[in-house]
Amino acid sequence: MIEERILLDFGASKEIYHKGDQLFGEGEIALNFFQIISGEIKMNNYNADGKEFIQGLFVDGQSFGEPPLLADVKYPANAEAIKTSEVLKLPKLNFLELLTKHPETHLKLTRTLAKRLFYKAIMVSEISSQDPEHRIIRILDYLKRYVHHIEGEFKFKVNLTRQQIADLTGLRVETVIRAMKGLEKKGEIRIKSGKVYR
Repeated sequence: MIEERILLDFGASKEIYHKGDQLFGEGEIALNFFQIISGEIKMNNYNADGKEFIQGLFVDGQSFGEPPLLADVKYPANAEAIKTSEVLKLPKLNFLELLTKHPETHLKLTRTLAKRLFYKAIMVSEISSQDPEHRIIRILDYLKRYVHHIEGEFKFKVNLTRQQIADLTGLRVETVIRAMKGLEKKGEIRIKSGKVYR
């Protein structure tokens, strides 16, 4: 999102996180801006029973965790590496200076945050009122279009486990498996060698 050169000019460091490493934890004070060079990061919470709920998935070129940084509040979720990831990490004061000196970057970030907020509002409505198949299709379409920027029927290979889809949609794994079979029968998805395509 933000040019790597600009982030480095303002003092960003390149950090390596391995699968399972936590970048920050729920309840911690937001002190840095994070942007992925390569890899995949999830933001998640756990309920009292230990069930994971994935708030978001972020890949190459995407940033994450900005709202608490800009709002001066604590993180509402954890950030964890799904696989080995190289991440640019920029201290908050440097980040705010960057936004002041690069208004076009500030506007681009604002647009990105607005799209995420719009998606969250839709997903809250979907999760509370829609059937499992509908929830799954909405999350897959969001990932296809807005995260991976893929067009075309069945061009998007879903690199999520059934458990991760359950964690993203608030469903049980068994429900996801049944719903996926229903979606395949309706021609909404294709399943080849256990891999899902949308």
